[in-house]
This record gives sequence, C-alpha cells and structure tokens, in this order.
Amino acid sequence: MSKRRDLETQLRSLNEIREIMGAMKNLSLMEARRLTRFLETQRRVIATIEAAAVDFSLFHTELFLGEEIFHDLHLVIGSERGFCGDFNDSLLRYLDNLIPLPGESSLVVIGGKLSAKLSGDSRVAAALNGAGVVEEVDSVLVKLMETLTALGSDAAKSTLRLRVIHHDPTEQSIKVSELRPFKKAGAATARFTYAPLLYMKAQPFLSGLAEQHLFAALHELLYSSLMAENQRRVEHMDAAVRRLERRSAELWQKRNVLRQEEITEEIEVIMLSVEALA
Repeated sequence: MSKRRDLETQLRSLNEIREIMGAMKNLSLMEARRLTRFLETQRRVIATIEAAAVDFSLFHTELFLGEEIFHDLHLVIGSERGFCGDFNDSLLRYLDNLIPLPGESSLVVIGGKLSAKLSGDSRVAAALNGAGVVEEVDSVLVKLMETLTALGSDAAKSTLRLRVIHHDPTEQSIKVSELRPFKKAGAATARFTYAPLLYMKAQPFLSGLAEQHLFAALHELLYSSLMAENQRRVEHMDAAVRRLERRSAELWQKRNVLRQEEITEEIEVIMLSVEALA
C-alpha cells in the first residue's frame, strides 16, 4: 500500500506541474496574439518613415554623395525569462560563427538569460535586461538608445552601423538585420513634382529622420524577438506537457496494477478467514 500511496503522491505532483505549465503556455499564446497587433502597427510606422526618406533623398542628392566610414556594433537580442528551449543557445552558436574572435566588434547583449551565458566574454561592451512582456519593451528601448549613444560617442570619427542578431518569428530562424543611415533612393521615381516643404534645414532633418527610423526599427526588432521567444516557449511547454502526460499515464498504470494486487490480497485474506471460521 505504501508504494501505491507514493505513486499517487507523484501523480498529484505531476498534475500540479502540468497545470502550471499549461497556464504558462496559455499566457505565452496570449502574449503572442498581443504582439501581432503591435508588430503590424510598428511595421506601418517604419514603411511611412522609409517612404518619406525616399522622397527626401530624390530632391537632396547632395547629402548622399560621400562615402561613409562605418563603425560596426552588434546587438544580440536574447530572452529575459527561461522555459524557451534553445532560444539563447542557438544565438550563442550563431554569434560564435559570426564573431569568433574577441576585439573584432563591440557587442551589446539584451536579455538576462543570454547575458548570464556571456558573462566574462571580452566581446561584450554592454549588457541590458530584456523585456518579459510587451509593456516592458519601451523601457528596454530607452536604455538601449542611451547605451548606443554612449558607444557611438566613443567612435565619433565614424558612423555607427548596427547589426542586430535576433530570432525571426516568421521564418523561425536567426536573422541579422543591418540598421544604418539612409542611402540615396537610386532609380526610384519621384512621387511628387516639387521637393518636400521643410521647416528646418535639410541636414538636421535627415539626421532626425534617421534617428526616428533607428528608434522605430529597434522597436520592431524587439517586438519580433519577443514574439519568437513566446512562440518557442509555447513549443517548449507543449512538449513538456506531453512528456508529463506520458509519465502520468505510466504511473497511473503502475498504480492500477498495485491496487489490483492489494485487492487480490484482501480477497485471499477474506477467504482464509472464512475457511478458518468454517
């Protein structure tokens, strides 16, 4: 009987764990649905800024003639929370292939779980906490912009070119997105006959527009990474719940076997008692 009770205790524990994991899975599904709306809005913002940049560049070609010297900075977006499978480990493998040696490029890491794995790495110039839910993205972005401004001032002689290593939720793979100042529109056809009417000089306007584009693009990438993280967490929780269900079924079967043995023993004891009385 003690064995059966031990199995029943294990079954109760597994059921509780399964309920917790099921709740975590549902929360991740809800978060992914919310992020879908945020991503759609943010992508429309980026498309509007890029269209304005094209219109501007067609009438101010003199601002796009010089060849710029770029200072590369890599940004890796990991997870702040766990239970998302190999989300961070796959980023580490990709990063080691992209930047195998220290000193080749500065590295900014976002996400507590990923930062812990890169603790003591000489490639890391800064490490920031990541977002666990969509409401935390804005505060993360503010700290990131402050960090980028500080690192950019150290390389004032060159233009910052940011390469963002992140998970893409659409392609289900790791992607490198390059963020850099606007290029000349090239063969694009002007949508308007006259140049855009500006209330400030062209160069400050271009600098401000580039800053707004960088802010919006980083916003979109943080949303995308958080979306991919929640997708991976749903997959991880789903697999864990299935394993728990299989384990519960095995324990339940063992529990039934033990219960049948106990019933058989009880019947034998009753029969022996009847024979003794007879």
